[in-house]
Amino acid sequence: MHRRDFFKTSIIASSVLLGSSAFGGTTKKPLDSQVVSTVVFPEKTPLITYSDRPPILETPREAFTKAITTNEEFFVRWHSPKIPTHTYISTYRINVGGHVKNSLSLSIDDLKNNYEQVEVTAVMQCGGNSRSAFNPTTTGIQWGSGAMGCGMWKGVRLKDVLKSAGLKDGASWIGFNGGDKPIMNTMSSFMRELELHEVKDDVIIAYEMNGEDLPFLNGYPVRLIIPGYYSDSWVKMLSNITVLKEYKKTFYMDVAYRIADNESEGETPDNLVKNTKPITTMNVKSYIGYPTSKTQIAVGSNVLAKGVAFDSGHGIKEVLISIDGGKTWESAELEKELSPHAFRVFKFGFKPMKKGKFTIMAKAVNTLGEEQPFAKDIQWNRGGYKYNGIDSVTIEVV
Repeated sequence: MHRRDFFKTSIIASSVLLGSSAFGGTTKKPLDSQVVSTVVFPEKTPLITYSDRPPILETPREAFTKAITTNEEFFVRWHSPKIPTHTYISTYRINVGGHVKNSLSLSIDDLKNNYEQVEVTAVMQCGGNSRSAFNPTTTGIQWGSGAMGCGMWKGVRLKDVLKSAGLKDGASWIGFNGGDKPIMNTMSSFMRELELHEVKDDVIIAYEMNGEDLPFLNGYPVRLIIPGYYSDSWVKMLSNITVLKEYKKTFYMDVAYRIADNESEGETPDNLVKNTKPITTMNVKSYIGYPTSKTQIAVGSNVLAKGVAFDSGHGIKEVLISIDGGKTWESAELEKELSPHAFRVFKFGFKPMKKGKFTIMAKAVNTLGEEQPFAKDIQWNRGGYKYNGIDSVTIEVV
């Protein structure tokens, strides 16, 4: 496809409520009652809509019963309302420059024909996923827990592209930016950086997602894929790769997407820590896809709960289920692991024998022994990042 046009029909943007409070920082269960929009965005099914410009769309809970999230259900997060509405693929280029021996200007055909093709299955999750759990409210989109998805990504290794450019002595950082551009020159460009040692073999420049071209809203024609890292560094519509001799201060590295630099990664609203660090690797998390809070179950019927679990790539050891408020836990059945970076589907059968409210809880444990905490045990942070509390769903037994 040489050109893609979008958004010819205007829709009303949903408001994003941001606020603050003078009370102490606590955490609770994230929002779980958002309404799926009746407006359908290009290449998407109806999703939870926070804004149309920039497009900010969340995947509903019921999508998280399978290892791979479909392109149509995948969440969307842009920073600037000035998003591209079309792309001429024949003239699109990825420019590689900076502290290199050979500057490059690569077309999509160059990527497909001149480099080894690789596939990576990995979870992409916004650093602010589940932000609505934090009280007082932090700045940013008040996501429920659906700002995540798992895809099969195809492209070329970033290492191979850098090798063809030839790094000069002293190269130590790599900067990335793309089509998520500010609306005014006085605003900060969305640029992210990686240290050279962070460029692993599975960090790729992807042009396919689940066997198809990347959806336009998810970064068509290419985006950076960094398995195990929050998606804030997965730059969309990647257009520039700049090799640096030293770290370059930017807004989206030095102000935004930062968390307390201490063991708990926490602070309080009235005692913000001075030392912060960029958010990078994801922590262990699970999420129930079925049943949902809208589910009604007949008393005495057999129910199969399903959901997904993941971490930064160490792998999921087990998922534990509680149906008595966390007093006791039982192991769920795990489906086959597609990759250490992918969603691991879990299943658990139960039979509710009493009418009324019934709550099921899930917590994941990774191969390092790290496990999800209760929400109340997660410390508040000013950005509302990295929430991974034990998930729960309350259903009606009739």
